[in-house]
Amino acid sequence: MECEQNSDSPVEIAMVGDLTDCESELTDRLLGVEVGGECTIYFDSPGGSPYCAMSLMTLIRYRELKATGIVTGECSSAALWPFAACENRIVTPFSVLLFHPMRWQSEENVGLAEAAEWARHFNELEHGMDELLAELFGVSWEFMSEWINPGRYVSGCEIAEAGLATMVQLSPIKATLSGSGSSNAVGTNGRTDEHENRSSTQTSKAN
Repeated sequence: MECEQNSDSPVEIAMVGDLTDCESELTDRLLGVEVGGECTIYFDSPGGSPYCAMSLMTLIRYRELKATGIVTGECSSAALWPFAACENRIVTPFSVLLFHPMRWQSEENVGLAEAAEWARHFNELEHGMDELLAELFGVSWEFMSEWINPGRYVSGCEIAEAGLATMVQLSPIKATLSGSGSSNAVGTNGRTDEHENRSSTQTSKAN
């Protein structure tokens, strides 16, 4: 049974598993967010159909959703487009994102004319989507191409270093959830500012 969500908090949506298998449910969830409203989307997906990717991305952008995308595990292939469409993107050091060229899939017993038409369409679709992905992430096509061709697993650390997302460390989570500590800002080494201040004070006393 689903827990009733606080009406004052952003809608939370999980994009988990193959996006194509749950496209209808994900579409309904996105349509449930009011136009211009806030939502948090958690990603742990290997991808899916490129058309599904475009549809989910279009819903986020066209409805001007203030989406925060968080890669809790994997965000690969087709899942990259809805993630890139989020206003705020968050990764952890253990997040994994796979960039690769679009893969050709077709039914059996396809006629020659149909195969030729699909090849033409596929070529246009591939280039158009890759250029759009670079635009959504706010980087040049040349930069994005280095990850897409021939295909590369990119870590959360690399994504953050490239300025495509914000890095969060996992070490302060326990303290945050338990409500202890007034400050949980994460430093580059994963320690909280409160811990650093306390260590600095102890050092001064020792001197």
